[in-house]
Order: sequence, then structure tokens, then C-alpha cells
Amino acid sequence: MAGGWTRDGAVGEQIEASIQDELARLKAQQRARGESRTHCVECEEPIPEKRREAIPGVTLCVDCQQDRDGRAQTRGGINRRGSKDSQLK
Repeated sequence: MAGGWTRDGAVGEQIEASIQDELARLKAQQRARGESRTHCVECEEPIPEKRREAIPGVTLCVDCQQDRDGRAQTRGGINRRGSKDSQLK
């Protein structure tokens, strides 16, 4: 695939690097989890035992987790493309 000023295969390498970065972030997040909490850290409601068993290191009840999941999260991504269009956004 032609990529302008890039060599052949560079786009695939960029995609692979982005995937590896995300996998490393997820693995680090898994390692950071410790023991599950018995009560939610936000609302202090009890966390059901089944949830604590299913998700090791859980700290939020279902309601608080759903609220948090509904919020937009910003991540400090790396602009690997470097084109003018991607830098203008």
C-alpha cells in the first residue's frame, strides 16, 4: 500500500505498534488490581460477592461502574501518522 513519504509496510507497522501499546496498557491495568473491596469506594454500598469473584480487584458497585463507563475518557494517545490533517484535530 502506498503511503506517500512512508516506506512499504509502514502503515501496518503503525497499526501493530498501536495494538501493542493498547495491550500493554490493559495488561498493566490488570496487574494493578489487588484484592476486591467489600464496599464501593464511591457510594459505600456493599459489592455483591459474585461480582467480587467475577472481577478480581473490583472497587465499584454496578451502578457506580455504569456511571463511570458512561463518561467519556480521554487518553493521551500518540499521533503516529504525523500528517497535517491529523495534527489539525
